[in-house]
Amino acid sequence: MNKITQKLGLLVLGSLITLQSCTTKAPTKTPEKIQIETSMVKAMQWQEQHEKFGKGPTDWTNGAYYTGVMRAHMATKNPLFEKAMVDMGRRLNWKTHDRYFHADDIAISAAYIYLKKLGNKEVDLGPTDAWINDHLNKPHDWKEGKGNSEQKMLWWWCDALFMAPPVLVNYATLKNDNTYLDEMDTYYQQTYAYLFDKEEKLFYRDNRFFIKGESSDKLEPNGKKVFWSRGNGWVLAGLALILDDMPKNYKHRPFYENLYKTMAARIKELQPQDGLWRTSLLNPEGFEHGEASGSGFYTFALAWGVNQGLLPKETNKPVVEKAWKSLANCQQSNGMVGWVQTIGFDPKPADKDSWFNFGTGAFLLAGSEIIKMK
Repeated sequence: MNKITQKLGLLVLGSLITLQSCTTKAPTKTPEKIQIETSMVKAMQWQEQHEKFGKGPTDWTNGAYYTGVMRAHMATKNPLFEKAMVDMGRRLNWKTHDRYFHADDIAISAAYIYLKKLGNKEVDLGPTDAWINDHLNKPHDWKEGKGNSEQKMLWWWCDALFMAPPVLVNYATLKNDNTYLDEMDTYYQQTYAYLFDKEEKLFYRDNRFFIKGESSDKLEPNGKKVFWSRGNGWVLAGLALILDDMPKNYKHRPFYENLYKTMAARIKELQPQDGLWRTSLLNPEGFEHGEASGSGFYTFALAWGVNQGLLPKETNKPVVEKAWKSLANCQQSNGMVGWVQTIGFDPKPADKDSWFNFGTGAFLLAGSEIIKMK
């Protein structure tokens, strides 16, 4: 993005903030919150000018990014965020990605459903309807172990718990049909039973990291189990999104609240002194600098819990404030969010210039809850 475009964007933001301050529905904008919102807009504007996907613009990387844009709009009511989602939906013809059996490929629909709930009549949920029906009801090899030979299950990797379940919960509330909640719960419980380590209170990324007492077991250099930061960030942020939309009286809600609180407490105690979680949760000494995507997801989820009254404010607010301060330092002056580990499934280093759209999404998610804290 050139300097002229950046300045114009900030001028537009200033005008919008002034306009919103005159309406009763807009959130109150203190100078500190205006600064946070400005950082969020800059991150989005930079990302919109620098596309990079894993498999294409409807894939999970873009789905995670626009989930951040969605929550940014939800928190600020800034029309720039809404416009970005609408423009994206038009470009992609409101399509999902093309693997109906794979949880990653519905993440992009979170923004579509949100816009539909806002009353946008342009949104076409036809592709989302078809994907969800096929994913939940159609027999296929994936459910029989094609994706993971050791376990016949739909969601065998922990990232999936961010990609599909929040969309299904949101879809269930849109349709006013708890059948989708029940289906989501069935598959979620399978993944929880398979990947959650009750001793460490963390999720393995997948079964490659199980400890079987064999020479092939993967361990950190310090001898501890491998728990990937972004992997657990996917889960904890996903839980916050699930609980935010799940009806209070839903019969299985206590399970999700208890799991959220358990993981939140564990992540809180694993926070390094500088505020940013390393890519390896149990081997932080192996990495000199923190990583932005996992840290962004944790900051969002913990701040959400404080804002919802699910986590004690006295002990958790300092954690998220420290995290946000360090996370904000990962953003460069042009808006780019650096220190993002690239696509992966295990702990790897990042640097100040490494970025990906899901890292920007995590940053926006974090800002969306920090801006709401009193």
